[in-house]
Amino acid sequence: MAMATDRLNLEGLRYAQAVAETGSFSAAARAYGVTQPALSNGIAKLEERLGDKLFERSPRGVTPTAFGVRILPLIERALAALDAVGAEARRLTEPGEQKIRMGVSPLIAPHLVARAYSMVQGLPAPRDLVLREANMQELRACLLAGQLDIILIPAVAAMPRFERRVIDVEPIVVVSPDTAEATPVEFTEAGKEQFILVPDTCGLTTFTTQLFQAHEMPLNTYPGEAASYRVLEDWTKLGLGSALVPRSKLTSPDVCHRPLHDQGREVQISFEAVWSATSPLGPDLLRLADSLAVTRKQSHT
Repeated sequence: MAMATDRLNLEGLRYAQAVAETGSFSAAARAYGVTQPALSNGIAKLEERLGDKLFERSPRGVTPTAFGVRILPLIERALAALDAVGAEARRLTEPGEQKIRMGVSPLIAPHLVARAYSMVQGLPAPRDLVLREANMQELRACLLAGQLDIILIPAVAAMPRFERRVIDVEPIVVVSPDTAEATPVEFTEAGKEQFILVPDTCGLTTFTTQLFQAHEMPLNTYPGEAASYRVLEDWTKLGLGSALVPRSKLTSPDVCHRPLHDQGREVQISFEAVWSATSPLGPDLLRLADSLAVTRKQSHT
């Protein structure tokens, strides 16, 4: 098969690198906000241009072929060099940029946003923080497109080639129609209930699904979907099922709930800051993420 490297598609190269880093076509597709067939098609076209297969699929997962083992590191270096060109151009043409554009998932607690706001003011060169709340797929797409500088999201799916820091952890609680006391409930017991979910946009449903998969337990779901965390509470009161939410998303501390435990330990959801290592704001974004992470550790000691 003839090789035509002069016509390599940049999108296909990025897809291939994402699969190499995540070890999964589905995870790579989620990271780029595209369907798995679209990603697979992009990689297939790249393989056709290169002249051989990059990956082998098996029941155990995705592994590079012998050809891929040689080519994938070259793809990684080529993309890094290309990204560096764009980053340096932005640094030279936008030296006076005073804004940090931050995207946040609706699942992010208000206190975390407030901490980020105050920390941006304390950077060596104080900047304005411009906030945007959106669903996970939109936030990832905007970060990839350079429309956002940093995003705060639940740590439920990898974003290849991006820097990341865990900046907060929060306990998960069970809101149930028959909760009479606030004593902890073990996951093995709570998992037998029927759960009401929200649309899979903010990361909570992904977290819930992964939690049940990790415990190899079936997730019994209510056939409908709640539009908000408040509706989750309202529907549990109607007896439609139970709900798993981060504690900060309770509309009031008085809402009947029970801490969720796994073998005596709190079940927690992690949140992370994600940004491009090649961003011209990279040093400030790193300081911001590290400061949020340090504050988290101090608040939990």
